[in-house]
Amino acid sequence: MADLLPVPELVERILATVSPLPDFPQPLMDALGLALAEDVVAPISLPSFDNSSMDGYAVSHADVVTATEESPVHLPVVGEIGAGRSGLMAMSPGTAVKIMTGAPVPRGCTAVVPYEWTDRGVAQVRITRAPSDGQHIRRAGDDVAEGDMLLEHGTVLGPRHLGLLAAVGRATVRCRPRPRVVVLSTGSELRDPGTPLGRDSIYDGNSYLLAASARAAGAIAYRVGIVPDDPRTFTDALSDQLVRADLVVTSGGVSEGDYDVVKEALRSLGTVWFGGVAMQPGKPQGFGTIGDDNTPIFTLPGNPVSSYVSFETFVLPAIRRMMGKLPYSRPVRRARLTHPVSSPAGKRQFVRVLYDVDRGGAFVTPVGGHGSHLLGDLAAANALVVVPEDATSISAGEMVQVLLLDEDF
Repeated sequence: MADLLPVPELVERILATVSPLPDFPQPLMDALGLALAEDVVAPISLPSFDNSSMDGYAVSHADVVTATEESPVHLPVVGEIGAGRSGLMAMSPGTAVKIMTGAPVPRGCTAVVPYEWTDRGVAQVRITRAPSDGQHIRRAGDDVAEGDMLLEHGTVLGPRHLGLLAAVGRATVRCRPRPRVVVLSTGSELRDPGTPLGRDSIYDGNSYLLAASARAAGAIAYRVGIVPDDPRTFTDALSDQLVRADLVVTSGGVSEGDYDVVKEALRSLGTVWFGGVAMQPGKPQGFGTIGDDNTPIFTLPGNPVSSYVSFETFVLPAIRRMMGKLPYSRPVRRARLTHPVSSPAGKRQFVRVLYDVDRGGAFVTPVGGHGSHLLGDLAAANALVVVPEDATSISAGEMVQVLLLDEDF
């Protein structure tokens, strides 16, 4: 297998070629799922002022410390404070102020008595239970202090992060954008789903598979119509799409056949490498850059399983690098194999499996055969077992390396 490029070598070449996209400020909702390109320091404290955690009465703790059911304390109610309505800024000892949850506590208040411990009086309140000193008061900075490091560069923003950013007043945040990925399928035999199918034609599943995979990876995916087996038509279609592409993915036309138009159209550029990779499925690959902006292009094999495994192995890390997301590749898990598998010497094999966890641990069961056309088996699988290049067989019961295809990371 000396003439085949090892998988890690091609991955390394891709990551050295692809650069992170420039970052810019983005509105919070647009930043969901993106990676921070800045450290975020709290510009204010949370809470930003002392406030009540209960609906009740603001009091001086010393005035109510003796309150019980048998010996209640009675205090005049001298005002009311609602959330966002803080007209009353101070209170005198020996009085009570009705206060709502989230409202700022007035100066002189050292505890809040919940409604449930009172008769909910309007002019005068009867208090039958004493709070502890400071009870039911949320102090300024209890959650976050001004100047605290909130989120570090590289954090992938989820709903909880966006809530925190909004709570400290950030309307925008610097992130790397979603890459625009253009997906083209080549082949004169291809037809769009929903159209009539001739006896010598097939429906184009690859472009949907790859565009959906790009979208699932966080990119903006543009699925282009089918391109027939004609080099000029392919070149024209590709040129038209470069204006909106940060990355291009093609499927088909990269083997050694007479109608492999992708290789024929791009090889003359001198910027795209074509060759074999020591993997199964997915041996024929192509990668390079095209156009004035040196847009990365991946030319994947046409068989659907080969195309998908190639996307997972090579395109996914490139998309994540563009977005500033780490790690670039899926984390490797460990699981026990339920049935034996064989593998060709010198190649890294990716076996479709069903991953499951029970009280005995994590297990993987092979799904279907090795054929790179078996899309039904691929759809039934939820993981890939990675068989190393130096292994030709793995027995049932052995621990194996697993990539979970539906895992967020």
